[in-house]
Amino acid sequence: MKKKKLTKKSKKIVQTCGVFLVSLTIILTGWFFCVIQELDFKEVFGYESVSKIQNKEDKIESECQNSEEGEESRVSRLSLVMVGDALFHSAVYEDGRTDAGYDFTSMLSRMKPIISKYDLAFYNQESILGGTELGLSSYPRFNSPYEVGDAFLDAGFNLVSLANNHTLDRGEAAILNSVSYWKQKGIMFHGSASSFEERNQVKVMEKNGIRYALLSYTDYTNDIPVPKGKEYLVNVYNEEQVRKDVEALKNQTDVIMVAMHFGEEYSFEVTERQRQIANFLSELGVHIVIGHHPHVVQPVEMIGDTLIIYSLGNFISAQRGIERLSGLIYSVDIVKEESQGETKVYLENQRASLTYTYADTINGYRKNFKVYPYHELTEELLPNSEMYYNQYMEIVLYNRQDVEKW
Repeated sequence: MKKKKLTKKSKKIVQTCGVFLVSLTIILTGWFFCVIQELDFKEVFGYESVSKIQNKEDKIESECQNSEEGEESRVSRLSLVMVGDALFHSAVYEDGRTDAGYDFTSMLSRMKPIISKYDLAFYNQESILGGTELGLSSYPRFNSPYEVGDAFLDAGFNLVSLANNHTLDRGEAAILNSVSYWKQKGIMFHGSASSFEERNQVKVMEKNGIRYALLSYTDYTNDIPVPKGKEYLVNVYNEEQVRKDVEALKNQTDVIMVAMHFGEEYSFEVTERQRQIANFLSELGVHIVIGHHPHVVQPVEMIGDTLIIYSLGNFISAQRGIERLSGLIYSVDIVKEESQGETKVYLENQRASLTYTYADTINGYRKNFKVYPYHELTEELLPNSEMYYNQYMEIVLYNRQDVEKW
């Protein structure tokens, strides 16, 4: 049987049909994949992994970023805030006296909403917490009630420095009482210990995936000799010992903070001794140096990657003078970045402001002590507060124009 030859007209029809079918196939295929991307593969097809097909931006943003080798890149963050000295003169602790003992929480009530939002919060306990059993005392040999610590813990503080020029004021008994008190609280403190073994076992803690430690030293003891054979009672600054302490922590921590009691009292100027110590600590790899002792604020600077706060000034005290009633509050984010088997730790979001200790004067006595952030001050609380703020912040940030003011 002979095959019929297609006419020109028939060929044209066939070609047209072919083009139509190809076009229809392409359209349907595109439509199919568009629909498929909107479906939950795991539910419809039972697939466990659909990452090669489903590539939506919202899913990518919610997952860890991957390096070129496919390793996860993880960023961890800790927020830290720091304030200065808690120096409880008799006027302050008498103001906190109650029928049942002492209560200082109201003195910190304006600061608690600020402090409590941070992961870590540091202060220097200048007057030792030896407790009422030893008899409370003021300048020049301080001893404060345990309730001081209770108020600071209630406000959110969890890093405490115990090494300063007043640590030895009331002798070994007060120090052992202080150490016993802080050990029960489960927070990080350093600067005093009840034995060499305890002194050398520096606590390392972890939060938000970042391991941290605090070391504390003083450059002065007010010429009170440290009991021989009991040097653990207060950490007096010594380069050899500090080096050992820092080196022992390096493989256990991500960030090392050093609280340093140094400088000249009531001076806004940084001494050569302070600079020498700050450079030494930076060379050791310390991340943050937290300075106190001058009772007034001093400049902040970076030495390499190390943040140096030379003096935070007073946080709460009954000293006289606006400059001694004003203290620095400084915050920073500690960032840990892990990628391709390497870990980097650096600082971000450095911010600074001031606090002020207010008290009423009633019949010649100061009452109703309360610490305020400067931005809450009124003309009644501190006349010309804006002028003082600008004056002291200029000192603090003289070399740090990159720091944000609160």
